[in-house]
Amino acid sequence: MKQTFLVGIIFLLALISSVAYSGSSDGIVRISLKKRQLDVNARIAARISRGRSAEGLGHIPHNFGGSDADLVPLKNYLDAQYYGVIGIGTPQQNFTVIFDTGSSNLWVPSSKCYFSISCYFHSRYKSSKSSTYIKNGKSCAIQYGSGSISGFFSEDNVQVADLVVKDQVFIEATREGTLTFILAKFDGILGLGFQEISVGNAVPVWYNMVEQRLVSEEIFSFWLNRDPESEEGGELIFGGADPKHFKGEHTYVPVTEKGYWQIELGDFLIGNHSTGFCEGGCAAIVDSGTSLLAGPTTVVTQINHAIGAEGVLSMECREVVTQYGDLIWELLTAGIQPDKVCSKIGLCLFNDARNAGDGIEMVVEKQNKKASSVGEDVLCAACEMAVVWARSELRINQTKEKVFKYINELCERVPSPMGESAIDCNSIASMPDVSFTIGNKTFVLKPEQYILKTGEGDLAVCISGFIALDVPPPRGPLWILGDVFMGVYHTIFDSGNLKVGFAESV
Repeated sequence: MKQTFLVGIIFLLALISSVAYSGSSDGIVRISLKKRQLDVNARIAARISRGRSAEGLGHIPHNFGGSDADLVPLKNYLDAQYYGVIGIGTPQQNFTVIFDTGSSNLWVPSSKCYFSISCYFHSRYKSSKSSTYIKNGKSCAIQYGSGSISGFFSEDNVQVADLVVKDQVFIEATREGTLTFILAKFDGILGLGFQEISVGNAVPVWYNMVEQRLVSEEIFSFWLNRDPESEEGGELIFGGADPKHFKGEHTYVPVTEKGYWQIELGDFLIGNHSTGFCEGGCAAIVDSGTSLLAGPTTVVTQINHAIGAEGVLSMECREVVTQYGDLIWELLTAGIQPDKVCSKIGLCLFNDARNAGDGIEMVVEKQNKKASSVGEDVLCAACEMAVVWARSELRINQTKEKVFKYINELCERVPSPMGESAIDCNSIASMPDVSFTIGNKTFVLKPEQYILKTGEGDLAVCISGFIALDVPPPRGPLWILGDVFMGVYHTIFDSGNLKVGFAESV
């Protein structure tokens, strides 16, 4: 959802595949993938996530192996991109796409994309070559975190594994922005989110699969293989789930808001220590199109401190601690609610008005606030982080001296403005586990599971799997559970019953 930028240069090992289709006795279409190594200096952004505005239970009978479940093998690009192949048109034109639960449109480059360099590096749809093409022509645009695309709608048949979706509305992209799309290992994106966030209100591919009775169950499931050296990148199954890729029962939680696959999180722990940030509940989006785990800066900074990640020194953070630390301590120990502390000391003057209002500001008010809002917002954010950190330490009866020593250390670990943080590869073994609480169950990530590593020896580069993302109320605080989480926990998306299930991947 939010923009990201890698701290330093990440040299990724690319995997290029040739695709072969084969049938199997269990009624599942299997696509075998071959891969070879590409130049180790190939550099990409570690994540392609939706960049739209932040404003903007029981057992499922698994039908895997039945005639109405179809499997799409996925390709793993160094744990940063997972993608598979679809066909559009008659005869079929093949495209490599990311299957993205964080968006809802299908788009591929158009043969009419003349002025974007990235289009020339990828397969392009030629409507004149398809006998099933239907002209639409309505213009549209989508903004992503790492760039934007624009183009126009068309209709044609779309083949996913053995399933042929007829008269699917999709976008022919005629402009693709930024270097990211040039370097990406995919041609386009197939959104698996809800129609509520579909640009142009286009009916998503998954909806048409269900409507056209191509699947017998309204579920699809992801298994993401986190071993970048493995022949299998992962599997996406429409209409079922493969028991060989998970163990135990899935823990299901309801979708709390249609659009994204949004659920509720409980407390977040570093080691055995509660951060206290999501005790009252945080929203989370389960997003196969985001490589990393995105969360509030307040918590990501605590994670950075625990794992020794290198952040950017925040002068504003230190300024708040130096000038207002004593007052913050007094207010918290006096029982003032944490969300009121910063407004009482005058650093978050507009918080109450923003939270109480309906989101509409008068033009005059906007103009008066414009010049000073940036600086005030930075100090306000620094204060709010300091309050959360102080409160978490107070709960375990730390002294004032130890609390502010800890907060000053955290100030040095505030993530870079665009999110990612580098870490020392040699320290992975000593890092703590981190845990999410979902449906009253704890889901643990070990250091080797939340650290992205490429290269060996002196050439090794390690990046924290956590990035900062701050979404204000009422939509936030918000987490995005991307591939770092989904690679550890097999995920079932149940659109019929509006719930998401997680089980340990194998």
